[in-house]
Order: sequence, then C-alpha cells, then structure tokens
Amino acid sequence: MRAVIIGSGVIGSSIALQLVRAGHDVTVIERNSAAGLGSTSASSAVVRFNYSTFDAVMLSWESYFHWKDFKSLIDGTSGYSRNSLDNSQSHYAELSDRGYVMLDVPVLSNEHTMKLFDQANIPYEIWDSATLKTRMPGIDAGKYWPNKPVKSDAFWEEATEELGGIYSPAGGYVSDPLLAAQNFAEAARREGATFIYRKAVVSIAKDSATGRVSSVTVRDFDGEKKEVLTTGEQVISADVIVNVAGPWSTMINRMAGAGSDFTVEIKPMRQEVHQISTPKDLLPGPIMGDLDLGTYMRSGAGGITLVGGTEPECDPMHWVEPDKVDQVNMVRTVEIFESQTYRLARRFPAAQIPSSPVGVVGVYDVSSDWTPIYDKTDVPGFYVAIGTSGNQFKNATGVGFIMAHLIESVENGSDHDSHPVVYQCKKTEHSINLGTFSRKRERNAQSSGTVMG
Repeated sequence: MRAVIIGSGVIGSSIALQLVRAGHDVTVIERNSAAGLGSTSASSAVVRFNYSTFDAVMLSWESYFHWKDFKSLIDGTSGYSRNSLDNSQSHYAELSDRGYVMLDVPVLSNEHTMKLFDQANIPYEIWDSATLKTRMPGIDAGKYWPNKPVKSDAFWEEATEELGGIYSPAGGYVSDPLLAAQNFAEAARREGATFIYRKAVVSIAKDSATGRVSSVTVRDFDGEKKEVLTTGEQVISADVIVNVAGPWSTMINRMAGAGSDFTVEIKPMRQEVHQISTPKDLLPGPIMGDLDLGTYMRSGAGGITLVGGTEPECDPMHWVEPDKVDQVNMVRTVEIFESQTYRLARRFPAAQIPSSPVGVVGVYDVSSDWTPIYDKTDVPGFYVAIGTSGNQFKNATGVGFIMAHLIESVENGSDHDSHPVVYQCKKTEHSINLGTFSRKRERNAQSSGTVMG
C-alpha cells in the first residue's frame, strides 16, 4: 500500500513509523525544512491522563508506557515490531516522570476522573488542601474560581476557601518535543519511509469512477515568506492519504472534498506558552493543571517553569481563519504573557516574573469538543489525525499504532462507521474503541471545553 502522510509533526512522524514497519510504502510531505517545526515545537509536552472519556484516558495511559520505553520504540527493539536497520541516533527525547496533579475545579469532576482511573488501573491519590501545601511547598491553596481577568481588582481578592486536587504519581513531561518528532522521523526514514521537505500540497486527485484518492500534487514552499511557489511541481501517487497537517488540516480536507459528514468542527487557534527563569525550581515534583486560576505549569531544566493558559472564559480566545494560518503573528504579546504569568504568581507568590515575554507562539487545530479526530472520512482512502487541540502531544506514541491499525482494518474491509475498530493495547491490558475519536461522534458533553480535554 502506498501511503502519503501530510505533515511531519510528532504525530505524523509516529504514524509514518508504524505504517512503514507494517510493510507499507510511506511518503511524508512537509512544508518546513525538518520534522517537528510546526505545532510540535511549541508544545509543552505534558504527559497526563485526566481526560473525560475512558478511551481518551486509555490512549494517554498506553502512550505513557511507550514514552517510558521510547528509545526501544525508536530503535525497534524490546518487543516492538521490527529491528531498525542501524542504531545511529545518539540523542533521544526522554520522559521526565514527575507525576501530575489536577487542582479541584467545578468543571472537572474528581468522582468522574476517579471512576475512569479505576477502570484503567491508573494509580492516584486525592489530596486535601493540607496535603497539597505539604507536597507542593510555596503554593497558595486558595480557591479563586471562577476565572477572572488579571487586570481586575477581583483577581487579587483573598480566597475564603482552599482546594485540593487529584494526583497521579505517573506522568510529567517529555524533555524535548522537537527532538521527539525528529526521533520518529529518523527512525521511519531508516526503515524505508521517504520524507519530502519544503513542499506544500496544492491539490489532491481522486479516481473519477470510484472517488478514491489517487495522488497528491506538491510544489516548493518558501518557509521565510510562507508562500507556495510555482516551481518544483511533483505528483505523488497514493493508495491512502493521511491528513496530519495540524492547523492547515481544514484546507487539506477541502482539497480532498472531505468533511461534509463531520459532526465535529475544527478551527485553528493561536496560543502562547511562556517561561519564567528563576533560581528556585517552583515545581520540583508534580506538574500541575490549575483550571481554578486558568493555567497549567510544568518545571524544566535549570529552574525553568513553563506556563500556559487553559482558555479561561474571562480572556479572549485567538481563533484563526483556516486560510489565514500563514498570516498569524508569531511574536509573543504582553497581554497573554501577563495573563499567564500573573496567574502563576497568584498560585506561587515566590515566582519571579520577568520584565518582558519569554516563550513560544504556536497554532494548533481545535475541535469543537477538544477531543481529536482519528478517523477515516467519506472520501475512500482519505484519513485524518486532526483536531488535536493542543493536548495530544502526549499521545503521539500511541496514535502511530492506532492510526496504522485503523487504516489497515478499513482498507481490509472493516466498516468503521457502523462497527468501530477496536485497538488492543500493547502495553496495558485494555482495548481502545476508536469510535470515540470519530468525525461523526456526538459532542463530548463531559469535555472541560479547554485544552485539558
């Protein structure tokens, strides 16, 4: 089977690796000059399991164990499907396994999370405020819900109650998200996949009789000007095409004529993640999700703390029209910097806020229920791994397996829309119903409506 994958972020490169290991002819098309230079490079790379459906929890739990065994996954050893042709990679992304705590907030039910964790056999503890303050020295355990603008007087009012959280000793963050994508891409290339960089897809052809995808046409892409050029046109034949184009995925769907039966909408969103340099590592232990104040944060090497937003309703969300992604301002803004870092300082008063923004800007594709779409489409041979909503980096190791399994199952005759394909986990004892990630699903009513999923 000739498979063309559009996008070489961490998820696209992971899918490429699993398809080539399954014996398929794989070509990856990427606008940038190397793997992982799009949304992946702006990821905070947090690994956690707090999702609102069992299958989403299981995908993150299964992926966690692949991250723990990442070097073997990349090298094709230790029970993975195939030995690599060589062991030339000397640097690998690593999981910093520090645990994760989600602070109490009304929009996330601890009872629901506990039920899902019990079902998946994920270890956890319920922390009251006293435990939270003991386990996370320097924290202000005040309950500040609902979210408030940082420039308002109400934001700085003293709390009258305290909160706790749900803690898992597993989880943390991946050391280098860009390196992780490049590890996947290099492993796939070693094992026979072809990566074509600095090319943009300009059209997708279909067989006139069957409507099945047959090829993609690409042209040179100028990364500095963000322009598709008229040069370097190339037609690449395909039996299947996998859209993993991140914020450009809607435009790729339009080229294929796919999307008319989607019940889940996707749209690009601009986001920023900032960092605080301080000689005091504020989070030496678990990573923290803090929807109570509208932020999440994780530690990093050398006392760095990364802080991002969880879409508090009091702050504007920066949506992008699908055909305007290349025009997004990629310069950090004072407004978002202050919103994120002030929230961090409210939770950890000892935080030292820099005088100017330091961090990254990214654009990712958000689904209407903040749950990804990993699915076939109504166009035969056209598959999607999209709507990743800024929370799917952690699942990249597992998504390679589930997408390869889905594609092979459908191509071998499975009616996934009527009888969803089930993936049997390799690392845990459970299975994952891939219908949870269907393009035609009912909206996930349990979703937090934020990057937390």
